[in-house]
Amino acid sequence: MTWWLSAWTAFAAFTAAVWLARHLVFWKIERTMPPLKADPTPPAPEGSPPLTAIVAAKDEERNIERCVRSILRQDYPALRVIAVNDRSRDRTGEILDRLASEDARLSVVHVTQLRPGWFGKNNAMHEGVGRAASEWLFFTDADCTLLSPHTLSTAMRYARARNCDFLSVLPVLEAHGLLEQIIQPACSGILLIWFNPLFVNDPRNTTAYANGAFMLMSRRVYDAVGGHEPVKTEVNEDIHLARRAKQLGLSLRVVGNEDLYRVRMYESLGQMWRGWSRIFYGSFGSARRIVASMLMVMLGGIQPWASWAVGAWMSGASTGPEAWRPLMWAGMAASLFQVSVMFRYYRATRVPAWLAPTYPIAALLALGMLISALRRVGGRGTTTWRGTTYRGDVVVSGEATRT
Repeated sequence: MTWWLSAWTAFAAFTAAVWLARHLVFWKIERTMPPLKADPTPPAPEGSPPLTAIVAAKDEERNIERCVRSILRQDYPALRVIAVNDRSRDRTGEILDRLASEDARLSVVHVTQLRPGWFGKNNAMHEGVGRAASEWLFFTDADCTLLSPHTLSTAMRYARARNCDFLSVLPVLEAHGLLEQIIQPACSGILLIWFNPLFVNDPRNTTAYANGAFMLMSRRVYDAVGGHEPVKTEVNEDIHLARRAKQLGLSLRVVGNEDLYRVRMYESLGQMWRGWSRIFYGSFGSARRIVASMLMVMLGGIQPWASWAVGAWMSGASTGPEAWRPLMWAGMAASLFQVSVMFRYYRATRVPAWLAPTYPIAALLALGMLISALRRVGGRGTTTWRGTTYRGDVVVSGEATRT
């Protein structure tokens, strides 16, 4: 066996060990971080500080009514809702005005232009917070649906019982088509490589993460991190807010959910490609971390199957088959351990677990999205989202900003 074939075989075996070790990570997360379940215990009005839910919507006529109604049906006693119509060109504003006429707890803010130097969602959330007078703030997205009327009461009870300054609840992904079911959990899993919840919840660790679909914090904490002003040009403002909170020594926690809320992030391959490219760029932020992610996807996601296939093919050759069999067995072990981990992960994310063997397909697509994200580093490429195009920290097209 030549030295390079020995090295290849050793690396395939190492990859198998890495995938096997991830079962231990799953076990620890399941043991120490069980997902939140809706608690039907009625919240006591005297123990429920005022809470304002803020949702920004741009061209969300398909989702916004379902989202807002799910918030308005919450049993939290001191709840107000502020919906920000962010320069929508569809019926979003009209729908919000109608809902506001039906429920006095809902206020609607119509944003027609961006502030100079601000990105769209950050500007919208800033406008919404400016009209909130409550002690606590809840941020969510228009494509989210709160599944239980006890969602906010449960989250508030959890945060206050643990003296949590900043709570982010991870979503249940709503994936309708086969392509969504293959891609969405795999891309989410790439984020978890860098933002392991065990590290995020450890105050001694600098790792910080939050999901903008569900962020709960006190107004004191929001003001302490500077609000949205310091992150006004970030495409992943949620993670940057979380980093600022942890740098200040505030208590940051992320937790999964079983029946609190769900989100359907994207509905087509084009949306997933643009959306995850934007998320990877905004979350990793540097060429070094994006390239490292690309290597992990190639070596951990694709390499095991390539090793198995090449080893099996060459083992059937007429010359030197014995030299390739160790590679075949190492690649087979790595591939099977990978499938077993993804089976467990897909089941946890409410995606059909039988899709676990399709992970290499998702890895190839995710690799393309990471390459797209890499092009954006340093302003070399553009990011287009909800009708506005950004290059670096500058708005380059879309609705004119006000002066």
